[in-house]
Amino acid sequence: MHGDPPARGTIDAPIGRDTRVRTRMAVTQRGKQARTSYRVLERFGNAALLECRLDTGRTHQIRVHLQHIRCPVVGDPVYRRGTRHGIAFPRQALHAAELELLHPHSGKRMHWGAPLPEDMANLLARLRHDG
Repeated sequence: MHGDPPARGTIDAPIGRDTRVRTRMAVTQRGKQARTSYRVLERFGNAALLECRLDTGRTHQIRVHLQHIRCPVVGDPVYRRGTRHGIAFPRQALHAAELELLHPHSGKRMHWGAPLPEDMANLLARLRHDG
């Protein structure tokens, strides 16, 4: 993400439809409860690698919450308002390394993991080299 957030934090802010642009979501008092906890794993000057954990699962939650604290996701064409750093990346620099949920029918805990995609590994290598 762009910016320099505190080392860790929790963003507890309701998310709902943006009243100006109906295809976007936004932090709004009329929204549904949403909570994202994060911690900085690595800093690169004008960007940081975060680990995010969601207590809720709202549409675009990570993207909206990080934009709300003025640290938008690198490569996000929708929620990048306030970005001045210009880190080039052709897509949202988001990766679900792990997903865990309770199966809606069986109640069984399900867990999946996925390695970091090559393009994101290359982005991190570039940030480490430039930072």
